[in-house]
Amino acid sequence: MDIGFTRRLAELYEEGRAAVFCLVVEEAGSTPRSMGSPMLVYPDGRIEGSVGGGITEKHVIDRALELLRHGTGSTLYKETLAASEAALDGAACGGAMSVYLEVVGRTRDLVIFGAGHVGRALAQAGHAAGFAVTVWDDREEFANGTNIPWGSVVCCPVEEAMERLPEFHGGTYAVIVTRGHAQDADVVKLLEDRPAAYMGMIGSRRKIAFVRERLLAQGVSEAHMDRIYQPVGLPIKAETPEEIAVSIVAELIAVARGGDLESLRSGLKRDALAKGQETSIL
Repeated sequence: MDIGFTRRLAELYEEGRAAVFCLVVEEAGSTPRSMGSPMLVYPDGRIEGSVGGGITEKHVIDRALELLRHGTGSTLYKETLAASEAALDGAACGGAMSVYLEVVGRTRDLVIFGAGHVGRALAQAGHAAGFAVTVWDDREEFANGTNIPWGSVVCCPVEEAMERLPEFHGGTYAVIVTRGHAQDADVVKLLEDRPAAYMGMIGSRRKIAFVRERLLAQGVSEAHMDRIYQPVGLPIKAETPEEIAVSIVAELIAVARGGDLESLRSGLKRDALAKGQETSIL
């Protein structure tokens, strides 16, 4: 990969523009491009560089656009082209290649609603995990750079929050950990129709059921309520704010990396059924 391509990657991060970086990482037989050949795919379908052209490149571009729709993530695409297929595609003969794809340029934004003990611990853990952190709260004694020195802090009434926070996109991770049921409900309502890779709300299932019933009665769609991870975080029996933050960040990483969340969270359901108790990470 030449230095010009490396500089282009750096520019994407400086500009905050999303693209998918594609790199040939394995080749066997006759392939149109050799290992190390790079390509960038932009949201409008434009490309820079090439991983070989033809049908294989089209398949890689399709995978790249799918990643961009999710906002973040990476994958390894493998393709074997038989000699007959290669001939139709204009290639000399068949071969096999693997292409690594990763969304670049756009940071993973973690927006935390609530600057209390859990929100503060989550800001620190999220920052350490590489997220661009923004914390909102309407209490100046909590929402300040001295209390939360990781990332940005926004302090304003909840009604003004969306005007002050970073624009939501497919790589935004939103976590609701405010000081009470009523404010949680206000935030959930504000997030309706916002793009995001993840939305989660802390609390017991009893609390979540209360918030859900209240918002559905106010006209919030069931589809929006269903996309919120409830309760937030993986079931590791966390108790302290720091442990809860670890459980939440672990879940965010699983979403970002394409982990099997159903399996990771299934332990929560098994424990609840076995004990006959409501479930909560608190």
